[in-house]
This record gives sequence, structure tokens and C-alpha cells, in this order.
Amino acid sequence: RLTLFLAMKPLLLTTLALSLMSLSTGVSHAHEHATATASQTKAGTASGSGVDRSQSDPAVRPQDDFFRHAQGSWLNNTAIPSDRSDWGAFTQAREEVQTQLRGLIQQAALSAASKSAAATDANLQKIGDLYNSVVNQDKLNQSGWRPLATDLKKIDAVKNLRELAKLIAHLQQIGVTTPFHASVEQDSRQSTQYILTLGQSGLGLPNRDYYLKQDEARNQEISSRYLSHVSKILQLSGDTEADAHAQAILALETDLASIQWSNVENRDPVRTYNKLSLAELRALTPSLDWASYLKASHAGAGLQQVLVQQPSYLRGLETVLNKHSLTSWKVYFRWQLLNTYSPHLSQAFIDENFAFRGTFLSGIKENRSAEKRAVALTDQMLGEAVGKLYVQRYFAPETKVRTEKMVANFLAAFKASIEELDWMSPETKKQAQIKLSKISVKVGYPAQWRDYSAIRILPDDLTGNLKRIRQADHAREFARLGKPVDRSVWHMTPQTVNAYYSPEMNEIVFPAARLQAPLFNVDAEDAFNYGALGISIGHEISHAFDDSGSQYDGDGNLRDWWTKEDREKFNARTRILVEQYNGYAPVPGNFLNGQLTLGENIADNAGLIMAVKAYHLSLGGKAAPVIDGWTAEQRLFFGLAQARRFKARESRALVLIKTDPHSPGEFRVNGSLRNHPDFYTSFEVKPGDKMYLPPEQRVKLW
Repeated sequence: RLTLFLAMKPLLLTTLALSLMSLSTGVSHAHEHATATASQTKAGTASGSGVDRSQSDPAVRPQDDFFRHAQGSWLNNTAIPSDRSDWGAFTQAREEVQTQLRGLIQQAALSAASKSAAATDANLQKIGDLYNSVVNQDKLNQSGWRPLATDLKKIDAVKNLRELAKLIAHLQQIGVTTPFHASVEQDSRQSTQYILTLGQSGLGLPNRDYYLKQDEARNQEISSRYLSHVSKILQLSGDTEADAHAQAILALETDLASIQWSNVENRDPVRTYNKLSLAELRALTPSLDWASYLKASHAGAGLQQVLVQQPSYLRGLETVLNKHSLTSWKVYFRWQLLNTYSPHLSQAFIDENFAFRGTFLSGIKENRSAEKRAVALTDQMLGEAVGKLYVQRYFAPETKVRTEKMVANFLAAFKASIEELDWMSPETKKQAQIKLSKISVKVGYPAQWRDYSAIRILPDDLTGNLKRIRQADHAREFARLGKPVDRSVWHMTPQTVNAYYSPEMNEIVFPAARLQAPLFNVDAEDAFNYGALGISIGHEISHAFDDSGSQYDGDGNLRDWWTKEDREKFNARTRILVEQYNGYAPVPGNFLNGQLTLGENIADNAGLIMAVKAYHLSLGGKAAPVIDGWTAEQRLFFGLAQARRFKARESRALVLIKTDPHSPGEFRVNGSLRNHPDFYTSFEVKPGDKMYLPPEQRVKLW
């Protein structure tokens, strides 16, 4: 998910890169949330408990492993689909959304082919033409790599290192990975303004550890297979020295990896906030012609400062630039261009891309059909145009109203909880309440839809379509420089099965697709839904007060509003949480990084505490009913477990352990419940039970 996406921009880029990979490989991401089925878009409260007895395993005691007790039958009997790397409530929901979108997009494609769409809706014509350009595999096979010929010539034309800057600007505008990324974001210390942000990038493998930790046998195997993969892609483009060039690319990327910060270091919003003048930027990497880069990027003549997330990386990049020959750099950029567009070229490129990224890295047995990939790509590239169709067809206004009422109860629960904290001083509590009162809420869809009218989409030019859309995205983003922050902007589309909290905006956002089954079951009573959907509402609000979000004030500025003593108490509790999750191993011998997952683990634990409190507030003083033999708290915990249902292929699980700031579903459930006092009373958990933690080892933050 994209929680804290503005404070954690390097992780955001990793997430987006993995998401782009998923469009072609079927790699799915059980990050934060998942939902959506067309039959469950109405709101209301039903009498059923919502608990799916058929998926539980009564042979597993809830006191020993609640995750498997709640869905052991599902875990034992459900096979991961052959075109997926993992499966669960989240991925199932995303698949259902894709099925809904398929109907909408394919209808647009039929209309576009007959040109009837153009007469009624320009966006409909663009949606249909883009889809048709993806499924026209005969055209793609005939073209091979040639749609990239102009860009390859730009790479070949570079005469010296200084000219790389202009090339990098061009490649970034068409979505290609380069040694550093550039984006326009809110200024974390002046949240009403935008600033150009630069940070580390440039790798072809998921992150730096794949290059640096060669003592791990799996990483050695990955390096070997990566070399072969790079060579094959280069060969497909006509490279007669592909093997030697692949070696040069791996050496260059390894040097880039060696100067990069770790995922844990990149979670620190203070350390990654480094505002520099243009003169200071030039001093970091003098071999790059920054003036040419900024001009070619359309950054604006008035630009005076930039935000550099990892200054030591840009300083180290100077050494890497001069260490490798110009020929090696050209080969590297050629590879990154081909790597970006391989999923959208001829069948040979598609197959090789999937064989490495889908099958080898993620364990997926077969690629998704061309139709599924076309739907996913159209959805990703023309998000709000597709989203408008989705909302009109599948999102009921009653769902929005009901969700907003739930959010109000969660905010009230947080307000009461802050006052009850025994470890926080009145001074810090006052500041926390101010921040809480300023959190804004967006539900469903944006008030103003994006205008795609200026983008040219052709039914027989997939690569050109993708480049033009990406160039338009870049221009739209960079046009924000010098303008006040637009607080109406959404950073997810309505059909995204996810949600996020933005620290600079101090807002929580729940897209329409996030508010449907299985996380929101209209046939279940409220307690179950407070566990299924509500847990994520609490989770997102909690991010305002996790180890990173708590460093921002209510106006979205990076500012320390804590007393020193309170921060020390907070850190002491989070250290215990880090140690708890360090002890969890999704794959035997491969443990979670409790520091990497800390922010999400704080939000999971706090969100569950608030879910119980918010549910009781929703009762308005009435007694909670017992339904189907379960108390309200028990049903809420079942809702949590069913919403976090998840299993992954081992190769995929290993990738997530290294790269994902979220814990896997099993530990999001059991890890949170072990710290929750109501779980112990609801299921009579006692010493000796596997879920039991001594009271002094339990963590409660909010």
C-alpha cells in the first residue's frame, strides 16, 4: 500500500515499480487492503455474523493460532492460481475488480473499434483504443523492438558523460528507470508548497540487498539468472555482444546498489529531508550537467532549491559515473529502456520478461492472458477515466455515507484514547488532539476528474501510447512547481483496492473499490465489519501517529511536537514491537525485519485497538448482541482474520520479506491479537497457550 507515501518516497517508487511489474507478470501485492464485488455495493446492517465457518479449522485452537483457526480450511484447500504469486482476500478482491473493469473496458473497445465511442465520450474512445493496442499481438510481433528505435538512437547519440543528463531527463519522462528518480512532491517542512525531489534509483532487481548480500545462496542464483535474463533481452534487440554487456550492466548496477540507503534508512523522514541549492546539487555530482537536466525536465526557470533524499548517494554517483565507460552507460540505459517496455513488445520479449520476473522471482506458473493484461494496463495508464466508469456502475452512494459514519466513530475513539494514555504528558496530548482534529477524509472518488483530452491514443501504437501517457503524467506533475498545493488531488484511483494516509496532507483516503466485499460485507452486522473494514480505517488514522507519521504536525509539516520524555517512552515501546516481529519467520529461517515493518505494525496494532472502541461507540450505549454464538469482540476478530487471509509461493514470500514494509497476513493478525487485551478475555487465552504473551511484553501505543 501507499501509506506514508510522501514521507517514504523511495519505498513508494519501489511499490510503484512492483505494481508495474504486476501488470505483465500477475505478481499481486497483498499490502494493506482489498475488496470489491458487484453484488455487495449497497449499504445496510444485516443480522448474520459474517463469519465464514466453512473456511475455519476447529482442530486449531484460537488460543494457539487464531489466523489458522479462522481460516485453516481455506489455507489447506485453496490453491494459488497458476497466474498468481500469492492469493488471499486482497488479491481475490483485486481480481474481482479486474473482472468488473474487463466488462467496462471491453465494451469501450468494441465501441472504439466502430468509432461510435468518439461521438459520446472522448475518454471512452481512448480507453477502447488503448485496450485494442495491447491485445493486437500480431502488430506487436511484427514491430518487435522497433517502436523503441528513436529512443535507442538517442542513447547511441550520447557523446560524453555531460550529455547523459539530457538523456536521463528524456528517459524519466517515458517511465524508464534511471540512476536517480525525480518527482514533484509537497515540501515536508512547508506543506503548502511543492518541491522537486530527487532520490536513489537505477536497479533492475527489487532492491540493493539482491546485489550486496551474495553470501545468501538464493541471491547468488538470482544474480546468475539475472545475467542470463539481461543478455536474452539484449539479444532480442539485436545486440551481438549481449553476454559481455550483461556483465557490464550487473557490475554497474552493483556499484549503484553499494551506495544506496537501506529500506529502513529511507523510512526516516528527517534524514531523507535535505533541501539544497542548485549550487549544492551540482557540487554533489559535478559530472552531471544539472542545468541541462532541469531544462529538459521542464522544471521551470525559477527553480532555486531541490529536495535530495540521499545526498551521499548522489555524491557516490559521481564516482560510479566516472568509474564505468561511456559504452557501459549506454548499454545500461539501453537495458533499462528495454526492461521497461519488454512486457509490451513482441511475444518473445513478453515471454522472457515473464520467465524471469514472474516465474523465477515470484514462482508464477503461467502469465495472464493478453486480455487480462490489457485490462490491467488500461486501468493503470488511464486510471481516472476508467475510474469514472467504475464509480458509475459499481459504487453506491449509501456505501460512502456508511463509511464516513464509521470513520467518525474511529476519530472519536482516537480522541478518547489519547486522553486515556498513561505514558503521554498533557502537553503532548494537546498537540496530538490538534493533529487528530485536522485529519481530513476522502471517500470513494475525486470531486474533479482528470482531463485526458490532450493525450493522443491510437489503436495500433501501444509503445507510442504508453510513452505519450507517461510524458503527459510527467508534464502534469512538473507543472505543479511554483503553484500552491492542490489538496483535492487523489493519489489512487477509485477502482484501486487499497487506501492510504498522507502525512503532508494529513488525510486518509479510501477509494470506492476499497469499500466492497470481502472487507465490507453488507450481509453482516457491524462488529464483523468493524474488524474487516474498520480495522483498516483505524490503521490509516494510526499512521498519523506511527514512528514516522508522528513526526508531522496537523498542518502536514515535519515538526517535532513531542516532549523529549514522551518521545523516549514511545520509542521504548516501539523497540519491544520491533523485537516481537523480528521473531516471526514467514519462511523457515527467513525472519521479518521488525524495523522495516515497524510503521505498519504500529498501525495494525493501534488500528485493532481502535476498532473495538469505535464499534462500542457505534452502539450508542446499547448492549452488543451475541450472534451465532459469538460475542461482538469475537466476531470483530474473525472479521480481521478473514480480511487478512493470505498465502504466497515461497519465492514470492522471500521477495516480500526483503522489500515489503508490511508483515504478511498471518502476522498482521496474530501479531496484533497477541497485544490486544480483549483477545485474551474473548477467547480465555492463558499462560501456556501459543498466542499468550505475558502482560509486560504486550505493546499498547494508542
